[in-house]
Formats: sequence, structure tokens, C-alpha cells
Amino acid sequence: MPVCRDKVIDMKITVSALIVRYLERLGIEFIFGMPGAHVLPIYDQLHGSGVKSVLVKHEQGAAFMAGGYARVSHRIGACIATAGPGATNLITGIANAYAERLPVLVITGETSTYIFGKGGLQESSGEGGAIDQGELFRGITRYHKLIERGDYLGQVLNQATRALFARDPGPVLLSIPYNVQKEMVDADLLDHLHIPRHGERVPCGPVAELARLIETAEAPVIVAGYGAIQAGARGVVSRLSEALGIPVASSLKAKGVVSEGSHLSLGCLGVTSNGEAYRYIVEQADLVIFLGAGFNERTSYLWDSKLLAGKKVAQVDRDAAQLNKVFKADVAIQGDIREVLGELLARLECDVASVTTLARLERLAGHRQAAPQPPACAQFRLMEAFFAGLAARFPEDAMIFDDNIVFAQRYFDVSHANHYFPNTGISSLGHAIPAAIGARFHTRDLAIPTFAILGDGGFQMCCMEIMTAVNYRIPLNVVVINNASMSLIRKNQFQLYGERYIDCDFVNPDFHLLAQSFGIRHRRIECEADLDALFSQDDLLGSINLIEILLDKDAFPTYLSVR
Repeated sequence: MPVCRDKVIDMKITVSALIVRYLERLGIEFIFGMPGAHVLPIYDQLHGSGVKSVLVKHEQGAAFMAGGYARVSHRIGACIATAGPGATNLITGIANAYAERLPVLVITGETSTYIFGKGGLQESSGEGGAIDQGELFRGITRYHKLIERGDYLGQVLNQATRALFARDPGPVLLSIPYNVQKEMVDADLLDHLHIPRHGERVPCGPVAELARLIETAEAPVIVAGYGAIQAGARGVVSRLSEALGIPVASSLKAKGVVSEGSHLSLGCLGVTSNGEAYRYIVEQADLVIFLGAGFNERTSYLWDSKLLAGKKVAQVDRDAAQLNKVFKADVAIQGDIREVLGELLARLECDVASVTTLARLERLAGHRQAAPQPPACAQFRLMEAFFAGLAARFPEDAMIFDDNIVFAQRYFDVSHANHYFPNTGISSLGHAIPAAIGARFHTRDLAIPTFAILGDGGFQMCCMEIMTAVNYRIPLNVVVINNASMSLIRKNQFQLYGERYIDCDFVNPDFHLLAQSFGIRHRRIECEADLDALFSQDDLLGSINLIEILLDKDAFPTYLSVR
């Protein structure tokens, strides 16, 4: 009898269908964006897929949402836009994700390849005088590709995947012409996709040398950066601090790496902080231990030489490029911060005498007792009271996206159980609202309060994204600091330019009527009684609120923001 063989059928699907399957393979849940003619084939394939599309009001909002999602979820964020203005509107948000090292997959459309160079509508191929979209994104992506044919798509997707899952990730741009989206490719192409895993150990350095430095130091200090949070090292940093009597300062991005209300917290190290960490390091410390901290301009007080003068310096970072980048460390260790500290604790807990730990605690207490108390600042009392109320009302599980950062750095004690996301990256205004919305798409639990804090200038750059929250019923508290000015610019013009004010003042809308038009709640904060009502009466968990805090435009922080 003849032998029956299974008939192998080469199944073909469109490139647009394969791209959506690729998104699913990467574990992408949501893609933020706005449809346009040049990406409609992909949108059509999203219909009914496992990837949910989220319609935004502006493509910049889509990029910020994808970044906010990636920052909170530690997964790949994704956004999509059409060719030309759709893609160019993404640039600021993608630049921010690049600076933050966030894995964000960007899908854009393009005119069909057969009209490249002929002046097609919204063409951005770089041919025939058209703008070159790839060049625009070159400096703000880890990988970018204009895919002109489907026959090498597998190689492109492998390169994109490698960049997204790298230890030093960042945005990836795939620009796909309209006709290529309709090409047929093998459906099993994704079977050859390699998704890197991060199970391998990063080599550790001389942990024993760091242990000896700590043993012999009289006043060691930890400066913890965002790398410590990324490494999941909050708990071990706290244990090390408590066991050995080592006070902890944090960078702005690492606020809450240890609870800032605890006795060993020095708070935030930076130009807009209360200065406690700076004073202790300068006046007391003989060893400064940097854990995943880049020692950037804000943290370093413009690289003030007094911070490290006459001190031993140790540095632990997963990224070898960060080691010795700004200063020469006596001990520099490349390794996973949580693993390094775990090994360090195992070496030191039995070796460092309790009398040494006690002496360190007494030194800290004595320093605090002798330090002059900063005078109360009546002009910012409302901001101080707001952040005190926020910390008291939500001691854990809150997500705070903060574009302003000046007041939070000074007045907000972040607990180790909260999540504070300052607008670092490229510090772009208009970030907090869409980033918080993106984060909420990952965290749908109504028990988790979410705040977007920003000035009234930045608010007007992104306020229409509130309607995205309304459309998708995303609970959010938008806190607008209303002083009818670009306050940083006005402060600089006051301090540095002889009070010659130009283009820093403006007229705000009526925020109550604006909230009413959005169909959301409004609360105007003019005094501390209004704050009491906010935290005791308003639903800050399950609704969308626009909270307006009034501030005098002539109330200026004393720090200088530019050299």
C-alpha cells in the first residue's frame, strides 16, 4: 500500500498580521497611538487580537504613555503612529524613553515604496527631498529600520528584539511602508525569533575590598540611585543600613528606596532638597557608597567638589559604563546590586561590632541635633502641607508621576512602599498626565491611587489626554500648581536677569469649568482646610479629579537652577 505522508502547506500571512503576532509574542498588552492611512493595515489586524489599542489625543501622549507603562510594568511599552506628522509628534516622548532607558517599541507607517522620491503625501522616506524619518529617530533609538521588503523581516525583528531586551534597553523604531504591510510572508517566521533571557549572572567585583572599606569607616554613607530600585534592592539596602548603622541618601529618581521617614534616611541628595544629605556627607562622611547612582547634575550639586573631597568612594553598578564615569572610585564593582549587597551583608553582619554600629548612629543623631533647623517657608506652606497629607493619606502603593519635582524633592517623604516617578529623562513638560495614564493601563487595581503632578504651563501642553483617561475610565488625580506662570523661567529671570520678565506669565483657563467640560471632579486648594477636605472627603481612588493648588507667582525657591 502507498505510504501516506502529511502534506506540508506553506501558510502565508500579511506583514501587518505578522507584526501584530510579533507584538503578542513580546507580551505587549496595549499599544498607544492614533490611526492614520499609512498604518490602517496594522490597525485592521489589531481588531480582535490580544493587543488592545488605546486611542490618544496626540501622538506625543502615546509615546509618554508607552514610557509610563514600561516604567511601571518593567515590560515593553508600545506606540503606533502614521507617517510624517504622526511619527514626528512622537519624537519628544521617544527621546524621553531613550534617556530613561525604557524598552518602547515604536511602529510607524510610510508611503508605499513605489512612490518613494515622488512626493507622496506625508512621505518621510528621505528620497527626493522628503524628510528622512529614520535620521530623525537615529539618535533616540537603540535600533531603527525602514523595512522596504518583507523577505528580510525575520532578521529585522531579531535585531529589534535584541535591542528591546538588552541589559541597557531603549526605544526601537520599525517604519513599515503601506505596500509592505500588505506583502505576504511565511506565518512561521516568528518561530525563529530569539527572545533573550536575563538569567545569566553579571560578574561581581571585589566585594571583599568593599567590606574592608565599610569595616574601617567611621561614617559611611550610602547614596542610592534608581539602579538600586531597578535591581529590586530596596529590602537589602534597608537591611544593610540598619545592620551596620549606615545612613542612606537617594537620588531624585530613587526617592523611597528606603522610607524617607525612617531614622537612617537622609532624604534626597540634590539641589532642590532640604540639604540634610548634603550637609551630612560634607561634614561627617569618610566613605561614600554609590549604588546604581549616576551622580548627575541635580544630585551632585553641579559636581560640587566638597561632596567627595577627602573621602573614600565605592561604586556598585550593573552598567560597566557608569563605573568611574564621573569620579575615580577606590572600589568599583560591576554587578547586580541586590546580589552584591547580599554577599556584603553575609560578610559583614557578624564582623562589624555592635559598638561600631552604635557609634555611627550616635554620630548621625549628634549631627542632626547640632544642625540648624531650616526656617519655615510660609510662601510654600500649602505645597508642604499637600505633600505631608499625601504621605499620610497614602503611605503605600501610591504611584506619583511628578513633572514639577522641586516641591516633592523638599517636602515629600516617600515610603519604601510607594512609587515615585519624577520627570527626569529629558525633563520635558507635559509628561506626567500621559505617563500616569500609561502606567494605569498596567495597574488597573482601584486600590492604587495615582497622581500626576505638574505646573500649569506643562498642564496646557497635555491636558487633552485627560479625555483619554475619561474615555477608558482610568482613575487619576491631576494636581495642577496654579501660579499663572512658567515658574522656573520666572525664577531665573528674577534671580539672574534683573527681574526683566518676558514670556513667562500667562492667563489660565477656569479650571472648574474645564473639569466640568471633561466630566470630571474639581477641587480648588487655597488653604489648608481645603487640603483637609481633599484627603478626607474626595474619592482619590476610583475617580478622575482635577486638583488645583494656588501658588504666588512671586514665591521663588532659593536654589539656582543654571550655572
